[in-house]
Amino acid sequence: MARFPRNLLVGVIICLAAVGMAFAAPSGAPPPDGGDPSHRVLVLLRLAPEHFRPNGAYGDSYDDGLTRGALRRTASRLAREHGLTLVDDWPMPLLGVDCFIMTVPADRSPDKEAALLSRDPSVAWSQPVKVYHTQSGVAAHDDSLFRVQPAALEWRLADLHQIATGRNVSVAVIDSMIERAHPDLVGQVAIARDFVPGHPAGPETHGTGVAGIIAARGEGAGIVGVAPRARLMALRACWQSPPGSAHTICDSLSLAEALHFAIEHNAQVINLSLSGPPDPLLGKLIDVALAHGATVVGAYDRDVAGGGFPASHLGVVAVTEEPMETPTAGVYCAPGRDVPTTQPGGRWFLVNGSSYAAAHVSGLFALMRERAPHVRGALALVAARRGVCAIDACASVLRAAGPCDCACARKVSSIDPG
Repeated sequence: MARFPRNLLVGVIICLAAVGMAFAAPSGAPPPDGGDPSHRVLVLLRLAPEHFRPNGAYGDSYDDGLTRGALRRTASRLAREHGLTLVDDWPMPLLGVDCFIMTVPADRSPDKEAALLSRDPSVAWSQPVKVYHTQSGVAAHDDSLFRVQPAALEWRLADLHQIATGRNVSVAVIDSMIERAHPDLVGQVAIARDFVPGHPAGPETHGTGVAGIIAARGEGAGIVGVAPRARLMALRACWQSPPGSAHTICDSLSLAEALHFAIEHNAQVINLSLSGPPDPLLGKLIDVALAHGATVVGAYDRDVAGGGFPASHLGVVAVTEEPMETPTAGVYCAPGRDVPTTQPGGRWFLVNGSSYAAAHVSGLFALMRERAPHVRGALALVAARRGVCAIDACASVLRAAGPCDCACARKVSSIDPG
């Protein structure tokens, strides 16, 4: 196996570090209604069945007749009776509801208001808007012997790409804004939507990094993604905040809108590199996604009991970064330490965290689903060995590809990263 000269490897580290420090994150901004996202409630009113359009034609033109007017009048009445401000609404035919967003006064509890609203017979349910955080961090640069793109060696990507590249598999990246013009991501994004218009638009760190791990082109510009021929849906539901920080947050409304869009547009893999509290609306949408045959991958938060949501949700593939000293049942490990990936400004940097481990597994599912579209959840993954959380990526892809059994993995040659 060829090795990098030590001084060349150190030089790579220094260059990557300098490039990364030169990047300044776009600033965050308050929500359009001027309030804290966590001080809003969602009020779900039932839609009449006739409003469902399988082709998605309801869209912004959902404005037909008495039903919409009646729902708005009901929402206005509820806002008035509870002393809330009606901000906006959004029809969700996949769940048969119209979602009305209301702001709660600063001196009152959104949780209590949602509970009171849920008692009204006209309300399907109400819930506070919840806040989610991505599971990432910047890598330390004091170890000159870090492995460049660890999955290339651990997962033997060059060999896996002889079997599958994720060709035409649709992967929804629900995250912050992706830099589509990055040299490693040009042409990789099939669809892009922004579900947080109240925040400044522009390429952001976390989403761009996650996208690169999943689907960087691998044509000599920098890195190669796990699934370089996958087709990305760049669905912005998160934003960087505060100004000058790489800290990335999302709320349950923006995430719900992005999930709804991903399901409607037949995403085969949905990557959720974030964690927060359980949420009824998001849970129902994840159930719909799973019922439609999507694979949903979530980042496991080791600091929260159960790993946080959505990783804890039934059917979601929960992923954390290696190593995990005490394996947890149902949680998988993937590379997530000192991982070089794409960053805004056409740059590359090193990252840490289960966000990026989850991205590796989303890319792996894209490889598997290219060869076996029926492959779905965690049961399709092959553990490296009994009792550990690491994934045998080669065996997982080979089992999906067939007819070769997992013993074939031993015959595949090792990668020479040089």
